[in-house]
Amino acid sequence: MERVELVRDCEAVQIPFGHSVTLEKGTEVTITQSLGGSYTVQAPSYGGLFRIAGQDADALGKEVAAGPAEAPADAPDLERQVWDVLKTCYDPEIPVNIVDLGLVYDMRITPEAAGGNRIDIRMTLTAQGCGMGSFIGSDARQKLLALPDVQDANVEIVWDPPWNPQMISPEGRERLGMA
Repeated sequence: MERVELVRDCEAVQIPFGHSVTLEKGTEVTITQSLGGSYTVQAPSYGGLFRIAGQDADALGKEVAAGPAEAPADAPDLERQVWDVLKTCYDPEIPVNIVDLGLVYDMRITPEAAGGNRIDIRMTLTAQGCGMGSFIGSDARQKLLALPDVQDANVEIVWDPPWNPQMISPEGRERLGMA
C-alpha cells in the first residue's frame, strides 16, 4: 500500500459499481493493488475504491504502461499466449488473475478466412451484481487483440454454471491465503 497525491485530474472507474469518475488533481489516494497494468486505489474523499487504467499511471506518479500486455515472445503457440494474456487480467478488488480465480469457463480459437484468428472467451464473475464485469471483459478483449495473429476477440460474460470458491486454482488459493 502506497499513499500518493494525484498530480493531474484522471479518469477512474468506481468499484464495484462501474461508474466513470474524474478524480481531481491533489486528491490523496492509497494504491491498494497494482496488477495487470492497472491500479486499484482507495480515495477516501470520493468515498471508496477506484480502478485507474495503466495509461493514466502518470497521474499517480508512475510510469505509463506502453499498451496492452502481450504474451511473452517465447510462448510456444497461440493457445498458450492467450492463456498467458488472460492471466494478466484482474478483478480490481481481488489480487488473483481471472484464470486462477476460475472465472474463465471456455476459450476457443477459430482461424479466420481472411487470415489471423478469432478468440472467443466465455467467463463469469464472482458475483452477478458486479458492476466491473464490462471493464474486466473489455480489458481481456483489448489484451487479446494485441496478440500477433489475432484479428478478432469476443469475451462473453455468462452465469451458468455459477462461480464458487472451489473453482479457484491452487495458485490462486495460495495467493489468497486459502491453501
